[in-house]
Parts: sequence; structure tokens; C-alpha cells
Amino acid sequence: MIYKTTEEAIRLVDAFERRTLPKSDWTHSAHLTVGLYYCLRLSFGEALNAMRSGIRAINDVHGVPNTNTSGYHETMTVFWMIVIKQFAETSKRFSFGELANQLLVICDDPRLPLEYYSRELLFSEEAREHHVQPDIEKLYLFMNSAKMAAQVGGYVDVQCT
Repeated sequence: MIYKTTEEAIRLVDAFERRTLPKSDWTHSAHLTVGLYYCLRLSFGEALNAMRSGIRAINDVHGVPNTNTSGYHETMTVFWMIVIKQFAETSKRFSFGELANQLLVICDDPRLPLEYYSRELLFSEEAREHHVQPDIEKLYLFMNSAKMAAQVGGYVDVQCT
């Protein structure tokens, strides 16, 4: 999803916060957009807590049980929030919609955590319940932001109004 306007991105966040976002719209892109919104407005700890509680709540609304085998996943949430926070801190100043579009271009592959975690570790009950450190790539995430930029051919200027 690419946002045509900042207001479009804000409407998604608002629907998430009001717990009216349809299950079909609660996609990887939507997770990234909401996470970016929180990371831009709150301290990292507050943003992470808002995302944790929000994901659990919207899962409840959608009838997705938050158990040790389904629903909320702590390691994935922490991973993506670190990615988003580091993206936000290293990005040029744009509108929220433009930043969301940049993030979606760079981080559109939900399999990115598998570059840092083995499948066995990432999908373990322990990783779902508690944040665990990566077991493949120890330099966590945007420590090598050039690697991320290279995946999309460098800086991509995606405009919205």
C-alpha cells in the first residue's frame, strides 16, 4: 500500500486505535504505518507499549487469540519497532504519509526478520512470549542502513500530498 495523502495514513492509524480497522486491512503495511506513527510521537518505550497493547486489542476484536501459538508475537513486534524507530531517526523530514511510503518501500518484505533469526528460533513459543536476541545476524537491523537502501536501489522519493 502506498498512501496518496498523509490523511489516508492517519485514517488507518485512527481506525487501528478505535479498533474499527477491518481484519483484511490489518496487513504488514498497516503494522508498519501504525508503528511509525507511534515512533514519531512517543519515546521508544511508550511506542512499543502502545503497539503491544494495540495489537493484542485488535487481535481480540478480530477474534484472533493471543496465545503461545497464535496472535501477538513479542520478538516480531520488538524487531519491527526497532526497524521503524531506526528508520524514523535516520530519515529526512517529510510528511507522515511520505515517511510511511518510504518505510513501506524499504520494509515491504515481512520475511525480513528471517535474515536475523533462524526459523526455529523466531517461531518458537519463547520468541512469541518474550523478546529474544537474533541468532543469525548479530548486528541488529539498521546498523547497516546502506544494506537496506541497496535493497531498493538507494533512496526512493515517493511523494504524497
